[in-house]
Amino acid sequence: QVHVVESGGGLVQAGGSLRLSCVASGRTFSSYAIAWFRQAPGEERAFVAAISRSHTITRYAASVEGRFTISRDNAKNTVYLQMTSLKPEDTAVYYCAAKSTPIGSIIFTSAELLDSWGQGTQVTVSS
Repeated sequence: QVHVVESGGGLVQAGGSLRLSCVASGRTFSSYAIAWFRQAPGEERAFVAAISRSHTITRYAASVEGRFTISRDNAKNTVYLQMTSLKPEDTAVYYCAAKSTPIGSIIFTSAELLDSWGQGTQVTVSS
């Protein structure tokens, strides 16, 4: 199973930006669809963004659309989550998750369908 590790979290003022990275081990990263989830204090884990293995299809939660951008660089085995115009309600632990698939156009938005999860990276947005 692929291993994924998130990084790039930190403390930022409202209106600021952060870029999260999800780095995967192995040589088959291009075979995986990737998604980002987040879990705020006292809340359930929630979908944030997803990208297909061929990087032609993306999907975003309504709460982040227009502010967050998901992208991938298969040569670097990395998926990015560029976050702009951050709000205090974006404060959460952000998780990267992967699902192997032979279908280049498929995306996954349900946590139950994703197999490999990172340890999470904390994002804190101050007002």
